[in-house]
Amino acid sequence: MSFWSTPLPVSMISAALVAALVGYGSTIALVLAAAAAVGADASQTASWVAAICFSKAIGSALLSSWKKVPIVLAWSTPGAALIAASTGVDIHQAVGAFVFAGLLIALTAAIRPLNRAVNAIPTGVASGMLAGVLLPFTMAVALHAANQAALVLPFIAVFLLVRLINPLMAVLAALIAGLVIAFTLGGASFPSTDVDWTSLNFIMPEFNPAVLLGLGVPLYLVTMASQNLPGFAVLRANGYEPPVTEALGVTGILSAFFALFGAHTISMAAITAAICLGDDVHPDKAQRWKVGLIYALVWLLLGLFGPVIVPAILAMPPEIIAVVAGLALIPPLIGALVSAFELPATRFAAAATFAVTASGVAAFGIGAAFWGLLAGLIVHLLDHLKSR
Repeated sequence: MSFWSTPLPVSMISAALVAALVGYGSTIALVLAAAAAVGADASQTASWVAAICFSKAIGSALLSSWKKVPIVLAWSTPGAALIAASTGVDIHQAVGAFVFAGLLIALTAAIRPLNRAVNAIPTGVASGMLAGVLLPFTMAVALHAANQAALVLPFIAVFLLVRLINPLMAVLAALIAGLVIAFTLGGASFPSTDVDWTSLNFIMPEFNPAVLLGLGVPLYLVTMASQNLPGFAVLRANGYEPPVTEALGVTGILSAFFALFGAHTISMAAITAAICLGDDVHPDKAQRWKVGLIYALVWLLLGLFGPVIVPAILAMPPEIIAVVAGLALIPPLIGALVSAFELPATRFAAAATFAVTASGVAAFGIGAAFWGLLAGLIVHLLDHLKSR
């Protein structure tokens, strides 16, 4: 039976559309902050956004049609936060780290010892690293609210009110409110209508060992621990056996390739995937894989229209972008903190990881996320030796 042999239910189309728009709108500000942190210019930023949209579209369509499972991919939101928190890294070095992280994901699918090594990292330690990366972004919400109250407080209020009705739409609503406020009260200028639709630009990677360790390895780890593993769990919870090896192989290879155009890693989606997996999407579980194709089409369109969308968001005052990003990261921060301190046996190691990472300390050109992870693993090893 072909894909088009039966009409698609409106519920399937709406689920894919909502999932894609929520994923894009809720964290695009964070991706733009990441691009700014590594010194990407306007064309490189546009290429980054387009490349990651196309990567997600290709991966979602390929995996869904191949495995007949509704596979919904996302860009790594914790990864974007990690990049945005980095200092002293330029775009070429960042691209080298993105390629490296993508290859590590692909190798995890192919090399079982590497897979076991990643899985051996205590959940509390990995979550402590993620929480330490996310904390400064969420703290910035209060700082900007105090310094720019008239500009920031109205769309924080929109976020809080929409969250009471539909938490998934809260950040998207805040972004829309932020755009309205930016181009009215904020005095932002509308971007030029002269659009260059050639949005993919090759960026030469630079493989700096310190950046590979300080950014590439943590990017790989947060993508695996914070998105791929929960994404597989969401599929299992909805009655599907996730194609782990194939998904890691496809997302790793696509991440490494599209990194050459600026994109950071893609991964399995978790929260937005849940929108596409329920009985309300399609009564026949065996037909729900088609939602992955519709979702891919939406991301393809978002990538194509990036040259219009991205300049509009970049025209917003930086305070608004920072607050939208901080609001989007509150749920992941809550999840990371709960996971970090859930098990008594790893709480002290998780606290060490969290404290070192959140401090922002850097040494030998290597960022805080790596040192936080190293500190947590050392503390965990000492605790383990003591208990023997």
